[in-house]
Amino acid sequence: MYDELKEEEIVRKVGGRFKLSTLIQKRMVQLNKGARPLVETNIDDKMAIVLQEILQDKIYLDTSSNVAVAGSPDFDDTPELNLDDL
Repeated sequence: MYDELKEEEIVRKVGGRFKLSTLIQKRMVQLNKGARPLVETNIDDKMAIVLQEILQDKIYLDTSSNVAVAGSPDFDDTPELNLDDL
């Protein structure tokens, strides 16, 4: 079990458990398709990467329930974040 999931902070940050599970699932799909992590890490555990991206406010669900990157100009035009083909 991931300790981050035991804390209510991550649930509040995303806006609820359903949104959290949706965000995790969609971001995991992106990483499995080859998207780059948005956090610096030496680990290969994709779940841990997603949790850190959420905790560091790198990703969120937009109003259409798609994964969006929070205001980072380095990633604004990243093509692998387009989920229209799912």
